[in-house]
Amino acid sequence: MTLSGQRGQNRLLKYLAYLAALLLLALAAWHFTRPEPLHVQLAVAERGTVEATVSNTRAGTVKACRRAKLAPPAGGQIAQLRVKKGERVKTGQILLELWNDDLQAQARLSEQQLATTATRIGEICTLAEQSGKAAARARQLRERGFISPEGLERAEADAQARQASCQAARSEIAQGRSRIEVAQAGLRRLVLRAPFDGVVADISGELGEYATPSPPGIPTPPAIDLIDDSCILISAPIDEVDAANIKAGQSGRIVLDAIKGKSFAGKVKRVAPYVLELEKQARTVEVEVEFVEPPTEENLLVGYSADVEIVHASHANVLRIPTQTLLEGNRVLLYRASDGVLEERAVTAGLTNWEYTEIASGLNEGDQIVMSLDKAGVKAGARVQPVGEK
Repeated sequence: MTLSGQRGQNRLLKYLAYLAALLLLALAAWHFTRPEPLHVQLAVAERGTVEATVSNTRAGTVKACRRAKLAPPAGGQIAQLRVKKGERVKTGQILLELWNDDLQAQARLSEQQLATTATRIGEICTLAEQSGKAAARARQLRERGFISPEGLERAEADAQARQASCQAARSEIAQGRSRIEVAQAGLRRLVLRAPFDGVVADISGELGEYATPSPPGIPTPPAIDLIDDSCILISAPIDEVDAANIKAGQSGRIVLDAIKGKSFAGKVKRVAPYVLELEKQARTVEVEVEFVEPPTEENLLVGYSADVEIVHASHANVLRIPTQTLLEGNRVLLYRASDGVLEERAVTAGLTNWEYTEIASGLNEGDQIVMSLDKAGVKAGARVQPVGEK
């Protein structure tokens, strides 16, 4: 090889070395100046169950199936208070009595009058029976000609009059019994009895105080508040737009604010047949949800606040993603594991709830999508680094 050729080859190698050095410098500059990948949390599209649910718009309330705020039909002074707060009572048990000495005296008087009337009736009807026999003998004597027609007429008239007196006296018996029933009805109006088995929740009034029924339009505290706690349900308002999806018998879940970390199975017992229209509030429909199995370890009290979630549709073994990963317009950000870049993907959604959304098309099982949508810079084309999967 000539000297000039060797020099040319050395010059080419020198240029190639310079070029390689510049390329390495450029790569190093790009590597150290490029933006760090965003750390994001990913979720995996997987198969499972998605339920369409409806929840109450405002807090519901734990209620007893039967609750009566009792007051005597008539007003009066409380003479006997036979129960205490928290006491359990049976159907028909006397709860309180108002002063009723006058009515009791009237009932006794009616009973005595009835007894007197019965004695007098015995006397009158006995005389009527004797007059009837005398009239019969007078007819026999008249047939034989021993008495005059006038004598027979007098005997028959006397018998008829005494028979009428006997019948009138017997009618007084029914009147006397009616007077006794009236007196007893008056007594019953002053005695308050339990209409069903339950527990006395509250008592308004003490011995000697005056109890009165509530006049129309004037709310008066009930004398006794009785609760049947053997049957408990949740009454909750549901927005009118969701009411068409609710039907009796649908399953649901019950969450009580007083019992943390637990939910209870429920079933829709009743859907109100009308819409509540309250001023300054959205129109709602009252729904009653009963416990499938009421809490046994926890103390379940009437009046607790509660939330219900009613399931009106369910799809099993469908592809689903967390609802929070879904962008507006039914789009998701798909993570490409090959280069760590995010890709926007349109999907077709099915049933949805706060937790999961069914995906009919657009994703495959196992695809990874971004959950950290609120992080700055997370968008299609961004380079990310997963920090965990859900």
